[in-house]
Amino acid sequence: MTITQLQYVLAVAEHKNFTLAAEKSFVTQPTLSMQIQKLEEELDVLIFDRSKKPIQLTDVGEQIVEQAKNIVNESGRIKDIVEQQKGYIGGDFKVGIIPTIMPTLLPMFMNNFIKKYPKVNLIIEERTTEEIIRMVKSGQLDAAIAATPLNEDTIKEIVLYYEPFVAYVPENIAAFNKKEFDVKDLEANLNSVLLLQDGHCFRHNILNLCKAKGMDADSHFQIESGSFETLVKLVNEGLGMTLLPYLHTLDMNEKSKEKLRYFKDPKPSREVSLIYSKKDLKLHMIEALRNSITGVIKGAIAFQDVAITSPLERTKKRG
Repeated sequence: MTITQLQYVLAVAEHKNFTLAAEKSFVTQPTLSMQIQKLEEELDVLIFDRSKKPIQLTDVGEQIVEQAKNIVNESGRIKDIVEQQKGYIGGDFKVGIIPTIMPTLLPMFMNNFIKKYPKVNLIIEERTTEEIIRMVKSGQLDAAIAATPLNEDTIKEIVLYYEPFVAYVPENIAAFNKKEFDVKDLEANLNSVLLLQDGHCFRHNILNLCKAKGMDADSHFQIESGSFETLVKLVNEGLGMTLLPYLHTLDMNEKSKEKLRYFKDPKPSREVSLIYSKKDLKLHMIEALRNSITGVIKGAIAFQDVAITSPLERTKKRG
Protein backbone atom coordinates (compact mmCIF):
# COMPACT_ATOMS: atom_id res chain seq x y z
CA MET A 1 0.00 0.00 0.00
CA THR A 2 1.38 3.42 -0.97
CA ILE A 3 0.41 7.04 -0.43
CA THR A 4 0.13 7.43 -4.20
CA GLN A 5 -2.41 4.60 -4.41
CA LEU A 6 -4.49 6.23 -1.70
CA GLN A 7 -4.32 9.57 -3.52
CA TYR A 8 -5.66 7.89 -6.66
CA VAL A 9 -8.48 6.31 -4.65
CA LEU A 10 -9.44 9.72 -3.25
CA ALA A 11 -9.40 11.24 -6.75
CA VAL A 12 -11.79 8.61 -8.10
CA ALA A 13 -14.01 8.93 -5.02
CA GLU A 14 -14.24 12.68 -5.62
CA HIS A 15 -14.77 12.70 -9.39
CA LYS A 16 -16.61 9.34 -9.70
CA ASN A 17 -14.82 8.78 -12.99
CA PHE A 18 -11.46 7.08 -13.65
CA THR A 19 -10.59 9.18 -16.69
CA LEU A 20 -11.30 12.50 -14.96
CA ALA A 21 -9.53 11.35 -11.79
CA ALA A 22 -6.44 10.44 -13.84
CA GLU A 23 -6.51 13.83 -15.55
CA LYS A 24 -6.72 15.66 -12.24
CA SER A 25 -3.91 13.47 -10.85
CA PHE A 26 -1.70 14.15 -13.90
CA VAL A 27 -1.29 10.46 -14.79
CA THR A 28 -2.67 8.24 -17.53
CA GLN A 29 -5.93 6.46 -16.92
CA PRO A 30 -4.37 2.96 -17.27
CA THR A 31 -1.73 3.86 -14.65
CA LEU A 32 -4.32 5.07 -12.17
CA SER A 33 -6.61 2.09 -12.76
CA MET A 34 -3.73 -0.39 -12.39
CA GLN A 35 -2.60 1.11 -9.07
CA ILE A 36 -6.11 1.05 -7.64
CA GLN A 37 -6.57 -2.54 -8.81
CA LYS A 38 -3.29 -3.52 -7.12
CA LEU A 39 -4.52 -1.97 -3.88
CA GLU A 40 -7.84 -3.82 -4.12
CA GLU A 41 -5.99 -7.10 -4.73
CA GLU A 42 -3.72 -6.46 -1.75
CA LEU A 43 -6.69 -5.74 0.50
CA ASP A 44 -8.82 -8.45 -1.14
CA VAL A 45 -11.83 -6.13 -1.40
CA LEU A 46 -13.49 -3.96 -4.04
CA ILE A 47 -13.27 -0.27 -3.21
CA PHE A 48 -15.41 0.83 -6.17
CA ASP A 49 -18.53 -0.59 -7.76
CA ARG A 50 -17.62 -0.15 -11.42
CA SER A 51 -20.97 -1.50 -12.66
CA LYS A 52 -22.72 1.72 -11.65
CA LYS A 53 -22.67 5.02 -13.54
CA PRO A 54 -21.28 7.17 -12.13
CA ILE A 55 -18.86 4.91 -10.25
CA GLN A 56 -19.88 4.38 -6.64
CA LEU A 57 -17.97 3.39 -3.50
CA THR A 58 -18.74 0.02 -1.98
CA ASP A 59 -19.64 -0.10 1.70
CA VAL A 60 -16.10 -1.02 2.70
CA GLY A 61 -14.82 1.47 0.12
CA GLU A 62 -16.50 4.32 1.98
CA GLN A 63 -14.65 3.35 5.17
CA ILE A 64 -11.36 3.03 3.29
CA VAL A 65 -11.77 6.48 1.73
CA GLU A 66 -12.38 8.12 5.12
CA GLN A 67 -9.21 6.53 6.50
CA ALA A 68 -7.28 7.36 3.31
CA LYS A 69 -8.11 11.05 3.76
CA ASN A 70 -6.51 11.00 7.19
CA ILE A 71 -3.41 9.14 5.99
CA VAL A 72 -2.82 11.35 2.94
CA ASN A 73 -3.36 14.55 4.92
CA GLU A 74 -1.06 13.47 7.74
CA SER A 75 1.67 12.40 5.31
CA GLY A 76 1.59 15.86 3.75
CA ARG A 77 2.15 17.45 7.15
CA ILE A 78 5.68 15.99 7.34
CA LYS A 79 6.73 18.32 4.54
CA ASP A 80 4.85 21.18 6.22
CA ILE A 81 6.81 20.64 9.45
CA VAL A 82 10.14 20.79 7.62
CA GLU A 83 9.20 23.87 5.58
CA GLN A 84 7.89 25.72 8.63
CA GLN A 85 11.08 24.91 10.54
CA LYS A 86 13.16 26.34 7.69
CA GLY A 87 10.93 29.41 7.39
CA TYR A 88 10.23 28.50 3.77
CA ILE A 89 7.04 29.95 2.30
CA GLY A 90 6.31 28.08 -0.90
CA GLY A 91 4.48 25.19 -2.53
CA ASP A 92 0.79 24.59 -3.17
CA PHE A 93 -1.66 26.53 -1.03
CA LYS A 94 -5.35 25.87 -1.71
CA VAL A 95 -7.77 28.56 -0.55
CA GLY A 96 -11.57 28.55 -0.85
CA ILE A 97 -13.56 31.79 -0.96
CA ILE A 98 -17.35 32.16 -0.82
CA PRO A 99 -19.01 33.74 -3.90
CA THR A 100 -20.17 36.96 -2.17
CA ILE A 101 -16.61 37.78 -1.06
CA MET A 102 -14.44 36.54 -3.93
CA PRO A 103 -15.17 39.20 -6.63
CA THR A 104 -14.37 42.15 -4.37
CA LEU A 105 -11.65 40.88 -2.04
CA LEU A 106 -9.54 38.74 -4.39
CA PRO A 107 -8.44 41.60 -6.72
CA MET A 108 -7.42 43.63 -3.67
CA PHE A 109 -4.71 41.27 -2.42
CA MET A 110 -3.92 38.73 -5.16
CA ASN A 111 -1.19 40.62 -7.04
CA ASN A 112 0.58 41.78 -3.90
CA PHE A 113 0.57 38.28 -2.43
CA ILE A 114 1.97 36.70 -5.62
CA LYS A 115 4.74 39.31 -5.86
CA LYS A 116 5.69 39.00 -2.20
CA TYR A 117 5.58 35.19 -2.12
CA PRO A 118 6.56 34.06 -5.65
CA LYS A 119 7.30 30.49 -4.52
CA VAL A 120 3.72 29.95 -3.35
CA ASN A 121 1.40 28.32 -5.87
CA LEU A 122 -1.82 29.96 -4.70
CA ILE A 123 -4.83 27.92 -5.85
CA ILE A 124 -8.13 29.78 -5.41
CA GLU A 125 -11.48 27.99 -5.53
CA GLU A 126 -14.91 29.61 -5.29
CA ARG A 127 -16.95 27.47 -2.91
CA THR A 128 -20.12 27.72 -0.84
CA THR A 129 -19.89 27.81 2.94
CA GLU A 130 -21.06 24.19 3.16
CA GLU A 131 -18.37 23.07 0.71
CA ILE A 132 -15.70 25.09 2.48
CA ILE A 133 -16.45 23.54 5.88
CA ARG A 134 -16.37 20.04 4.42
CA MET A 135 -13.19 20.62 2.39
CA VAL A 136 -11.30 22.33 5.23
CA LYS A 137 -12.14 19.44 7.53
CA SER A 138 -11.07 16.84 4.95
CA GLY A 139 -7.85 18.66 4.06
CA GLN A 140 -8.91 19.43 0.49
CA LEU A 141 -8.49 23.13 1.31
CA ASP A 142 -5.59 24.52 3.33
CA ALA A 143 -7.59 27.61 4.30
CA ALA A 144 -10.66 29.59 3.31
CA ILE A 145 -12.24 33.01 3.53
CA ALA A 146 -15.87 33.05 4.64
CA ALA A 147 -18.47 34.84 6.71
CA THR A 148 -18.26 33.77 10.34
CA PRO A 149 -18.81 32.63 13.06
CA LEU A 150 -19.36 29.07 11.81
CA ASN A 151 -19.51 27.37 15.22
CA GLU A 152 -17.28 24.46 14.13
CA ASP A 153 -15.15 22.96 16.90
CA THR A 154 -12.41 21.70 14.57
CA ILE A 155 -12.03 24.95 12.60
CA LYS A 156 -9.99 27.97 13.66
CA GLU A 157 -11.25 31.45 12.71
CA ILE A 158 -9.10 34.59 12.41
CA VAL A 159 -11.19 37.70 11.85
CA LEU A 160 -9.95 39.74 8.87
CA TYR A 161 -12.51 42.56 8.84
CA TYR A 162 -16.11 43.57 9.52
CA GLU A 163 -18.05 44.52 6.40
CA PRO A 164 -21.15 46.72 6.84
CA PHE A 165 -24.33 46.23 4.81
CA VAL A 166 -25.38 49.12 2.58
CA ALA A 167 -28.91 49.68 1.29
CA TYR A 168 -29.34 50.25 -2.44
CA VAL A 169 -32.63 52.08 -2.93
CA PRO A 170 -34.45 53.26 -6.10
CA GLU A 171 -36.06 56.69 -6.32
CA ASN A 172 -39.61 55.26 -6.30
CA ILE A 173 -39.27 53.99 -2.69
CA ALA A 174 -39.85 56.50 0.12
CA ALA A 175 -36.68 55.42 1.92
CA PHE A 176 -34.69 56.94 -0.97
CA ASN A 177 -35.27 60.36 0.59
CA LYS A 178 -33.56 59.38 3.86
CA LYS A 179 -29.95 60.40 4.42
CA GLU A 180 -29.34 57.54 6.87
CA PHE A 181 -30.96 54.14 6.88
CA ASP A 182 -32.37 52.32 9.87
CA VAL A 183 -33.08 48.61 10.20
CA LYS A 184 -36.71 49.58 10.83
CA ASP A 185 -36.81 50.87 7.25
CA LEU A 186 -36.44 47.27 6.12
CA GLU A 187 -39.62 46.32 7.97
CA ALA A 188 -41.54 49.06 6.17
CA ASN A 189 -40.27 47.78 2.81
CA LEU A 190 -40.04 44.01 3.25
CA ASN A 191 -42.20 43.33 0.19
CA SER A 192 -39.79 45.42 -1.88
CA VAL A 193 -36.52 43.84 -0.71
CA LEU A 194 -34.63 41.85 -3.37
CA LEU A 195 -32.50 39.02 -2.02
CA LEU A 196 -29.87 36.51 -3.10
CA GLN A 197 -31.09 32.98 -3.73
CA ASP A 198 -30.90 30.29 -1.07
CA GLY A 199 -27.42 28.82 -0.74
CA HIS A 200 -25.68 32.17 -0.20
CA CYS A 201 -24.73 32.89 3.40
CA PHE A 202 -25.24 36.62 2.75
CA ARG A 203 -28.93 35.80 2.35
CA HIS A 204 -28.92 34.35 5.87
CA ASN A 205 -27.08 37.42 7.16
CA ILE A 206 -30.00 39.55 5.98
CA LEU A 207 -32.73 37.16 7.15
CA ASN A 208 -31.10 36.94 10.58
CA LEU A 209 -30.82 40.72 10.73
CA CYS A 210 -34.57 40.98 10.14
CA LYS A 211 -35.42 38.21 12.60
CA ALA A 212 -33.25 39.82 15.29
CA LYS A 213 -35.53 42.86 15.02
CA GLY A 214 -38.66 40.73 15.28
CA MET A 215 -39.53 40.75 11.57
CA ASP A 216 -41.03 37.66 9.94
CA ALA A 217 -39.00 38.02 6.77
CA ASP A 218 -39.03 34.54 5.19
CA SER A 219 -42.31 34.86 3.30
CA HIS A 220 -41.93 38.43 2.10
CA PHE A 221 -39.21 38.29 -0.53
CA GLN A 222 -40.73 38.11 -3.99
CA ILE A 223 -37.68 38.36 -6.26
CA GLU A 224 -34.45 36.46 -5.69
CA SER A 225 -31.25 36.27 -7.76
CA GLY A 226 -27.92 34.47 -7.84
CA SER A 227 -25.75 37.58 -8.05
CA PHE A 228 -25.41 41.10 -6.72
CA GLU A 229 -25.04 42.39 -10.28
CA THR A 230 -28.55 41.20 -11.15
CA LEU A 231 -29.98 42.65 -7.94
CA VAL A 232 -28.42 46.03 -8.74
CA LYS A 233 -29.94 45.98 -12.23
CA LEU A 234 -33.37 45.13 -10.81
CA VAL A 235 -33.11 48.04 -8.36
CA ASN A 236 -32.12 50.35 -11.24
CA GLU A 237 -35.35 49.29 -12.96
CA GLY A 238 -37.31 50.33 -9.88
CA LEU A 239 -38.37 46.77 -8.99
CA GLY A 240 -37.32 47.01 -5.34
CA MET A 241 -34.42 47.71 -3.00
CA THR A 242 -31.60 45.44 -1.83
CA LEU A 243 -28.69 45.24 0.61
CA LEU A 244 -25.08 44.98 -0.58
CA PRO A 245 -21.77 44.29 1.17
CA TYR A 246 -19.79 47.51 1.55
CA LEU A 247 -16.84 46.43 -0.63
CA HIS A 248 -19.23 45.72 -3.49
CA THR A 249 -20.21 49.40 -3.58
CA LEU A 250 -16.71 50.85 -3.95
CA ASP A 251 -16.46 50.49 -7.74
CA MET A 252 -19.96 51.76 -8.50
CA ASN A 253 -20.29 54.79 -10.75
CA GLU A 254 -21.41 58.12 -9.29
CA LYS A 255 -24.98 57.75 -10.56
CA SER A 256 -25.35 54.38 -8.82
CA LYS A 257 -23.77 55.68 -5.62
CA GLU A 258 -26.62 58.20 -5.35
CA LYS A 259 -28.88 55.24 -4.52
CA LEU A 260 -26.69 54.02 -1.64
CA ARG A 261 -27.94 54.57 1.91
CA TYR A 262 -25.68 53.84 4.89
CA PHE A 263 -27.10 52.49 8.12
CA LYS A 264 -27.02 54.34 11.41
CA ASP A 265 -24.55 53.11 14.04
CA PRO A 266 -24.14 50.38 15.02
CA LYS A 267 -24.08 49.40 11.36
CA PRO A 268 -25.35 45.85 10.62
CA SER A 269 -22.34 43.97 9.30
CA ARG A 270 -20.90 40.59 8.53
CA GLU A 271 -17.72 39.18 10.03
CA VAL A 272 -15.24 37.92 7.42
CA SER A 273 -12.56 35.52 8.61
CA LEU A 274 -9.66 33.40 7.43
CA ILE A 275 -10.47 29.86 8.51
CA TYR A 276 -8.45 26.65 8.64
CA SER A 277 -8.34 23.29 10.37
CA LYS A 278 -6.95 23.31 13.90
CA LYS A 279 -4.72 20.42 12.77
CA ASP A 280 -3.23 22.41 9.89
CA LEU A 281 0.51 23.01 9.95
CA LYS A 282 0.74 25.52 7.09
CA LEU A 283 0.57 28.30 9.61
CA HIS A 284 3.42 30.23 7.93
CA MET A 285 1.39 30.46 4.70
CA ILE A 286 -1.83 31.24 6.58
CA GLU A 287 -0.12 34.07 8.43
CA ALA A 288 1.35 35.40 5.15
CA LEU A 289 -2.12 35.43 3.60
CA ARG A 290 -3.63 37.13 6.65
CA ASN A 291 -1.00 39.86 6.56
CA SER A 292 -1.56 40.46 2.84
CA ILE A 293 -5.32 40.84 3.27
CA THR A 294 -5.31 42.97 6.42
CA GLY A 295 -2.66 45.20 4.88
CA VAL A 296 -4.98 46.26 2.05
CA ILE A 297 -8.33 46.04 3.80
CA LYS A 298 -7.51 48.63 6.48
CA GLY A 299 -7.48 51.35 3.85
CA ALA A 300 -10.84 50.24 2.44
CA ILE A 301 -12.96 49.71 5.56
CA ALA A 302 -12.72 52.24 8.37
CA PHE A 303 -16.01 51.52 10.16
CA GLN A 304 -15.72 50.82 13.89
CA ASP A 305 -19.25 50.76 15.38
CA VAL A 306 -20.76 47.61 13.88
CA ALA A 307 -23.26 44.92 14.89
CA ILE A 308 -22.42 41.45 13.59
CA THR A 309 -25.14 39.19 12.17
CA SER A 310 -24.81 35.43 11.81
CA PRO A 311 -24.22 33.79 8.39
CA LEU A 312 -25.85 30.55 9.60
CA GLU A 313 -29.38 29.59 8.66
CA ARG A 314 -31.47 29.68 11.83
CA THR A 315 -33.72 26.75 10.92
CA LYS A 316 -30.81 24.44 10.15
CA LYS A 317 -27.34 23.85 11.51
CA ARG A 318 -25.83 26.24 8.96
CA GLY A 319 -26.65 28.11 5.74
